[in-house]
Amino acid sequence: MFRAEYDDPEGGRHGGLPTFNYRHAPGGLYTRRQLALMGLTPGRQPIAAQILWRRGKRVAYLYRKDLARPKRPATPAQLRALMKAWVVLSTCPSCGTEYDYYIPRRYGECLDCFDGRKAN
Repeated sequence: MFRAEYDDPEGGRHGGLPTFNYRHAPGGLYTRRQLALMGLTPGRQPIAAQILWRRGKRVAYLYRKDLARPKRPATPAQLRALMKAWVVLSTCPSCGTEYDYYIPRRYGECLDCFDGRKAN
């Protein structure tokens, strides 16, 4: 459903930023996630526009693609730190088994250990 109340290309009603409805932004403007999929980052450019949806409770900021910069690759030290974090977060503290998924924080242990304790 098109809500005309969010359509404000001049930016007079919504904090001075040009505002568009969901899926109605002009070409050349992208969200951070869309830029990341293209291998780009907004860099230090200011927010160019915004999208409002869900009765104005959700907002996505838009950036210009022509001002975006290429993403920097991770350094070897950063990659090592990420791998260490993966090992810690995917190893069950109760049984010591490493899984191919993160251990659920809700339970604090793997699902096998949690189900075993729950049955007792």
